[in-house]
Amino acid sequence: MKNGTESFVSSFHWPFAGSFGFNTDILATNPINLSVVLGVLIFFGKGVCNLLSLSDLLDNRKLRILNTIRNSEELQGGAIERLEKARARLRKVEMEADQFRVNGYSEIEREKWNLINSTSKTLEQLENYKNETIHFEQQRAINQVRQRLFEQGVTFTYH
Repeated sequence: MKNGTESFVSSFHWPFAGSFGFNTDILATNPINLSVVLGVLIFFGKGVCNLLSLSDLLDNRKLRILNTIRNSEELQGGAIERLEKARARLRKVEMEADQFRVNGYSEIEREKWNLINSTSKTLEQLENYKNETIHFEQQRAINQVRQRLFEQGVTFTYH
């Protein structure tokens, strides 16, 4: 009669020598096989636990990404607001510059006309002085001629 172990072992299929397979008979496996199987189970068992923490890590990463996106959108909104303020200020400064330019051109034009008028008055005064000088010199020449004529007339009358 066969013992119980042999009948239990013989009821399972044994793989051929040289091939790889799992021996499901715990009583027939040696301690090395058991330690390999237990090591694999423990290793992959940790993986299952790590999958839970991996899920937590992914959730945390997702939350950080969403927070980063939200912060970026807020920063973008602030940047757009600052850009609009800067554009409004630029338009205001450009309008002021145009006003200064127009005022400057007006001032230049006004100064030009003042200079033209002043120069015209100065030329008119110089023309008047010239005419007065010419008239004065003419009168002086006439008076000199008269004086000479008078002196010569007096001398002609005595000779």
